[in-house]
Amino acid sequence: MAAGEPNFYLFGGLKPWQEHAWSASDDRVRGGKSQSYLVCSPDSSVATFRGTLDITALGGAGFASQRTVDPQSWDLFDYRGLRIGVEHSDGKKYTLVLKDDIPPKRADGRDESTVSWEYDFVPTEGEISVSWEEFKPTYRGKPKEDAAPLRLDHVKRIGIMVRSHFGEQEGPFRLDLKYIAAIQPEKKEEE
Repeated sequence: MAAGEPNFYLFGGLKPWQEHAWSASDDRVRGGKSQSYLVCSPDSSVATFRGTLDITALGGAGFASQRTVDPQSWDLFDYRGLRIGVEHSDGKKYTLVLKDDIPPKRADGRDESTVSWEYDFVPTEGEISVSWEEFKPTYRGKPKEDAAPLRLDHVKRIGIMVRSHFGEQEGPFRLDLKYIAAIQPEKKEEE
């Protein structure tokens, strides 16, 4: 998809970032030590996803993520994908995560594991466009080939994650985002 096409801003752009709309979901829920934050610039035009990816506690595994808080709901059925505006990147591999349901709670208060739709990328400054077909279903980070299709009219969570990929990356991370937007559908020519 070409850059510069019209966007429907979900976060940033024409809709300022809001820190309270995001929540950490790090490997600490599984006994890890990774930690993430989403911090907005003073004018709320840039959100910085930053923290530390620690692989020592979980034997080389680790993840840190920020996700939208519940309840949220986006009907993205008529859009072609998502576009991410990147102000600055540290060169690490990140994952954009979508969920079309809100996971039920376990007895201990944590979310149960459910299917996520993920797109891995190494961002560079500028724009990254992702079609819906590029999001792959996963369950606990592993491919889930028999997953039902992503319900684009029922997106409940959006997240950004960095994971260790079992020791491939660790330590401090930082990704400055200008926006996350839905890509408008192509206009059909009138006959």
